[in-house]
This record gives sequence, C-alpha cells and structure tokens, in this order.
Amino acid sequence: MKIIRTIPEFKKEILEIKQANQTIGFVPTMGFLHEGHAALMQQARKEVDYLVASIFVNPLQFGENEDFDSYPKDEVHDQALASANGVDLLFIPTVTEMYPRAMGITMDVNERIGVLCDRSRPGHFQGVLTVVSKLFHLVEPDFAYFGTKDAQQVAIIELLIANLSFNITLRMVPTVRERDGLAKSSRNVNLSVAERQEARHLYQALKRGEAKIIDGEKNPDKIMRVVRKHLEQSLSARIDYVEVLAFPELMEVALINQPIIIAVAVHFTQARLIDNIIIDVHGNRITSLD
Repeated sequence: MKIIRTIPEFKKEILEIKQANQTIGFVPTMGFLHEGHAALMQQARKEVDYLVASIFVNPLQFGENEDFDSYPKDEVHDQALASANGVDLLFIPTVTEMYPRAMGITMDVNERIGVLCDRSRPGHFQGVLTVVSKLFHLVEPDFAYFGTKDAQQVAIIELLIANLSFNITLRMVPTVRERDGLAKSSRNVNLSVAERQEARHLYQALKRGEAKIIDGEKNPDKIMRVVRKHLEQSLSARIDYVEVLAFPELMEVALINQPIIIAVAVHFTQARLIDNIIIDVHGNRITSLD
C-alpha cells in the first residue's frame, strides 16, 4: 500500500492509474477506522482494479462546540486496517494541504436538508459537499463507497453526483453493527460503560418501528411514537430526533407507501450517535440506491 500526503504527488499517481485503464474505487473517511470502514473497502475490492482511501478530518463540516479538536485519531491503526483490506493508495492530507487558503467558493444544498442531522448541525452538509467534491475531482473514481449509517450524507451525495454530472457510481454499503446491534462508529469510544449498555437501544427502537410496518402500519406518526417511546424508556441520553421520511428524497410522508427511512439521533455526555433503518412499504430492508 502506498501512502501519499500531498496533492501534486497524489494527482501524479492517479494519472498513472488512469493511463493504465484501471477502474478506481474510492472510500473517503475521517480516520479512526473500524469494521464499518473495512466493509466499504471489502465491497470496493470486489469491484475495482485499484482502491483509493482517504483519511481527512474535515474542519468545514464541524460547527462550533462540536468535536473537531477531540475527534479520535490513530494513524498507525488506520494504515494497518487499510492495508489489510486491500487499499492500494491511502491519501492522508493535512488541513493546510487541502485548504491552503480560505475557501473562496462554498457548496450549498437546497434539497434533502432541514431534517435529520442538518436541523441540529447547520452548515455541516455544506462542508461535506465541499470536501467530497474536492476529493472526487482529485481521485476521479469510477465507484465511491459510503455507509448506510450516514444515510442523509448518502442521499445528499447521490444528489451531488446527479446534479453536477460526476461520472461516478455511488455504492451504499449496509451498516456494520456490534453483536448487540449498536452501529459501528468512531465516536463509540467516547461512551461511558453505562452509556455503551444503553446505546444498544437505538437499534432496538428502530426495529420496533420496523416491526410495526411489517405488521401493516402505514401511519408515520404512529411509527415515530413507538420508536420515541422505546428510546425515552431506555436511555439517559437526550433525544435529538426521531423521524420517518421518504428515502432518498428525505421528505415528510403522510402515508407509508414508498421507501422510507426511520432515523434517530441522541446525545450522550461525550458522543452524539445516529442510526437508521431504510425499508420498503413491506418492511424489507433496502441496501442499495439501484
């Protein structure tokens, strides 16, 4: 595995891969890699000739009083995990390398926002779009891989690719979970022992909503009440949101008669956790955007 930290060297390497007519897969990350990232890499490895991953904690997507300065890092571990999962090229730029001067152009989004994480993290997805667009231009991948856990991010990047005509196929990879159902996340290390025990209830609450839909419930308000009640009874954390929305449009629905996402977010003492289930009208899990 080759490690590159500067944009000029990286662009030179990508040009050589392109000239060799190799298909490129891309897994962008913020590091502190875990099994969820490994799943993205493993899926990519099945489909492409050459696999690129990046590690970059993007300051533009963090708001005031968020955890940019304390975001967990372990580059030695990350390099080992990337290498073990078939990454050919690992790009690890600094903030100065990515943003040598203040950005004179910013990305904005008008759809698929105002709900879920965007409501409590204003400006977050503008920062995501900016860094992802820059990375897409640098990597020029044929396929890009993102995890379902960050479903709003997936929906917005799908819109980015379509609206700006990136010649990229987006792959949505199912969430990887702990044995008790908790979604793998780099922020899980910030949970106390007691909070870690409680955190398993995020997925249990989602599954209760899913079970109602399987049983024939079509009223989204009733689904949200079931999910919220379980969270309120099981967690000491503050609930940020419980929502049922059309997916990937992320619009409110009056009746569950199309693919939807049941999504939750909660604030523990030192960690904000999100999770979701994406299902069709019969309660079958949706695992791709095809």
